[in-house]
Amino acid sequence: MARWIFFSLTLSLGLRAVFADDFKKTYPLKAGGQIFIENVLGDIRVKAFKGDGIEIVGSQKGKDGEKVDIVDTSYGNRIEIRLRPPLAPGSNARVDFEVRVPDTAEFNFNRLSSFSGNVDISGISGRIRAESVRGDVALKDVKGLVNASSFSGNIKVELAKEQGRGNMRFSSISGNIDVSAPAGLDALVDISSASGLLRTDFPLEVQELRYGPGRSARGRLGSGLQILHIRSVTGRVNLVRR
Repeated sequence: MARWIFFSLTLSLGLRAVFADDFKKTYPLKAGGQIFIENVLGDIRVKAFKGDGIEIVGSQKGKDGEKVDIVDTSYGNRIEIRLRPPLAPGSNARVDFEVRVPDTAEFNFNRLSSFSGNVDISGISGRIRAESVRGDVALKDVKGLVNASSFSGNIKVELAKEQGRGNMRFSSISGNIDVSAPAGLDALVDISSASGLLRTDFPLEVQELRYGPGRSARGRLGSGLQILHIRSVTGRVNLVRR
């Protein structure tokens, strides 16, 4: 009854009635399954929970939100979601995704990307690739192999103790990059900033270019199980112990 009254009032005022949770679905994905979410109009937030299945909620907002299509082409053991935004330039629309993942399994997050929003991930395990063009990327207490990039946003990564063998890369053009890793980080490290500050409390020698502001640090930590690249063009770069 209350919802109907609200709907009637908004119509009488000439407004569009906007309700959250315009897209809501649970996927029975098995461990090792693939997750692909491409958002061009808002944020993506992923967190672990004690439950079964992958729960995804997409909330459409703004007066043009109804013109956005959430396209679900998932199949088998793969989740694949994209947006089809309005064709008219300057439209007022936004879609934010909330993703809840069981904390008992590892998955392959092939791509979690946003053009204009932030990507925020916490407490999950697996292979993770997170991207944004204009927004920030934040990963907290993640386990596995992680790659994160942003064109103009900042990147903040907190790595948990268990990491797998392979490459991890964090890069931004004009944003800052802050990575905190376990004291026993086992990796071949290559970090640099073309024009920003660089700091690390791991036993790595920071070198400065003889001509110009560039700084870099390279070296082996432990047996070099992983390869860790961290690079910003104009932003600050930090690699510190947790």
